[in-house]
Amino acid sequence: MARGKLRIYLGAAPGVGKTVAMLDEGRRRLERGTDVVVALCETHARPYTAESLKGLEVIPRRELSYKGAVFTELDVDATLARQPQVALVDELAHTNVPGCRNEKRWQDIEELLDAGIDVISTVNIQHLESLNDAVTAITGIVQRETVPDEVVRAADQIELVDMSPEALRRRMAHGNIYRAEKVDAALANYFRVGNLSALRELALLWLADKVDAALEGYRAAHGITQSWPTRERVVVALSGGAEGETLLRRGARIASRLAGGELLAVYSVRNDGLAAAPLSQVAELRRLTEELGGEFHTVSGEDAAEAVLAFARGVNATQILVGVSRRSPWQRAISAGMAERIIAGSGDIDVHVVTHQAAGRSIGRRGRGALSQRRVAAGMVAAILVPPALTMALLADPLTRDLPLVIPIFLLATVVVAVLGGIAPAIVAAVFGSLLLNWFFVPPVGTLTVADPHNALALVMFVLVGVLVAVIVHRNARRSEEARAAEREASALADLSNSLLGATDQLPLLLRHAVDMFAVEAAGVTRRVPIGVAPVVASFGPFDPTAVGDHERAYGDYELVLQPAGLGADRRRLFTAFATHAGAILQRQELQASAQGAERLARDNEARTALLSAVSHDLRTPLAGIKAAIGSLRSKEVHWSAEDEDDLEEAIEESADRLEALVGNLLDLSRLQVGALVASVVPTDLEELVPSTLATVSDPNRVSWVIEPDARSVNADGGLLDRVLSNLVENALRYQPAEEPVLVSASRVADRIELRVVDHGVGVPADDQERIFEPFQRQSDVPSGDGLGLGLAVARGLTEAMSGTLSAEPTPGGGLTMVVALGVAGGAEVVEGGVT
Repeated sequence: MARGKLRIYLGAAPGVGKTVAMLDEGRRRLERGTDVVVALCETHARPYTAESLKGLEVIPRRELSYKGAVFTELDVDATLARQPQVALVDELAHTNVPGCRNEKRWQDIEELLDAGIDVISTVNIQHLESLNDAVTAITGIVQRETVPDEVVRAADQIELVDMSPEALRRRMAHGNIYRAEKVDAALANYFRVGNLSALRELALLWLADKVDAALEGYRAAHGITQSWPTRERVVVALSGGAEGETLLRRGARIASRLAGGELLAVYSVRNDGLAAAPLSQVAELRRLTEELGGEFHTVSGEDAAEAVLAFARGVNATQILVGVSRRSPWQRAISAGMAERIIAGSGDIDVHVVTHQAAGRSIGRRGRGALSQRRVAAGMVAAILVPPALTMALLADPLTRDLPLVIPIFLLATVVVAVLGGIAPAIVAAVFGSLLLNWFFVPPVGTLTVADPHNALALVMFVLVGVLVAVIVHRNARRSEEARAAEREASALADLSNSLLGATDQLPLLLRHAVDMFAVEAAGVTRRVPIGVAPVVASFGPFDPTAVGDHERAYGDYELVLQPAGLGADRRRLFTAFATHAGAILQRQELQASAQGAERLARDNEARTALLSAVSHDLRTPLAGIKAAIGSLRSKEVHWSAEDEDDLEEAIEESADRLEALVGNLLDLSRLQVGALVASVVPTDLEELVPSTLATVSDPNRVSWVIEPDARSVNADGGLLDRVLSNLVENALRYQPAEEPVLVSASRVADRIELRVVDHGVGVPADDQERIFEPFQRQSDVPSGDGLGLGLAVARGLTEAMSGTLSAEPTPGGGLTMVVALGVAGGAEVVEGGVT
């Protein structure tokens, strides 16, 4: 059976008309003879939506009970049994009630699609998983119901239901979205013009990316390589040189002036990875690209120009920026530069050649891989000494004076010199050797005159072949040296990475590795300051911030410094890699600190929100009771009997007690959180404290207590322990069945006293036995408004202030037991039958 097709109506906000558009599409298909059913539609009590539903077949919903309430959900089995051609299913991101076969509605839709049923659905942009954090930043509301982006992207058709913010607010003001009592709050909060404009932009951009991806798929499927200017994309070709910053800023200005312009930076490296730009320079270019709002890409290839062009065609670029060549005039005369090759192969892509300060300056050779001065000097000595020595050896034997034999021997000497000292000594050897050949072996001997034109040609070919071979040998020798240097660097960086992965304190470890790797005395990370001595962030060895050293930028204002100075050019690249690692560590530390700060702020904000939400109700309830009772007593219209007056006064007293307990818990919690609570721990007699505390609880007749003889004396603060016990007993009374009393017992276990508050209520699952001690936590079966959920949090805090512990454990037979463990009073001595 062929899989069904999915069509989604995407909206920027509630009320734009997604559901009506879905129903209208269903009606159009029904009129064309298609079998269409409404599997689920949420009208949200909107008259126009309900009117649009008329005339369409609706499959009854499935009813489920959850926590005492009845909910309705999509009946997947009924829809599959009906087997329509098209099913309309509203709200793709909806989370199903526990008890359904699938957790999410989009999973229900997947079943319908697998059964060959076409589905039309709806979703708002704020429900896409990838945009969840962006929507939260815009609206301040965390979306709990989300759908994976790949589910929406996989849809066969996505249609945007668009509406301007002003029109949507007018629709809201007319009462077409929310009920009248919610309109003002919605317009002032979620439906502000700024929020709606930002959500609308998110929806348009997301859909544009989806369309763009579909276009790229079409071009790839049909083998279309030429650029289609559907969107302006500016590609900046980077070589890792100093001109990169100029090119990026110019590219960003061009992209910003274009409609929907995108900035794409592409850095080209050789396939073998050798002779690349310094890592710090590439990292700086990447950072600048991201700051300018662009994307940074790295491509590889033997020909940098072809690699850039292939990338530009692949992203459907419309413009390429490339810098003016930094090659010298003689280099440009020999071969075309990167800019010229890009222009030649660009086709219909516009190419901008941008000048810069480094234009026309010779690139030169990067330090890594260059032959040492020692080898060049040795090669030069060989170039001067080897040809004369070879000439003397050949002249000593008449059989070795034939020119066809002598020329290859001199050519071999040139190759040896090239291997030893590089191209310059090899050229000297070739020219010097040709002169010796001409003087000693080419007739007429003893002059530089060449009588036979063939011999003249042979000498010229000797020089040319010698130089060409020298160039090839020199290049291979340099490549080999580069490869060995790269291997050493890779080995060093791999060792560094392996060491850092398992380390908790990474920066000192990196500095120790730097000291060992570069054979220096000390290494440190400092922060640049305009005036004065740079502060030291971390160091290893006898590091002196005032002394001279080798510096390399790590991250921001931070620098990696090696002392003493004198790092060789061939080690500079590896030093840059160490600095980049140090920068990554520093940046990660800053991000971790920022994340921890944000987490603390989020927790504080969540606590404040919960507190305000709870206090607004729980303070109002006893105050309303007190006000109502006092108003009744003061009323002249009703004559109250003595019994009625007693009842009203009792209600006032109960409300006042409840208010007092609430305020007391809030004050205790605030003192615990700021560390302002000081416990005065002294030997305390539980046989005196427990009865007096239980006499003050809301229903002392439902509480029984027993204290074992050897558990009477405990180290505690009497006032704090009274609050702890009171809170625990009040909590237990909420859950304890009316016919059974709450039991308070005290017993000695080793060197501590355990005070237990036992109830036989509903109990708490094992996974939640720690969570109930967090502030503002209430069990689901407690009536709303029955306390703030602070009692257990305060009780644990007060217990810990007395150097004790408070934990929860299940009661045998059902229920929950709270265990307060405190130290035995000093001086108490266990004897048979009691404590003395």
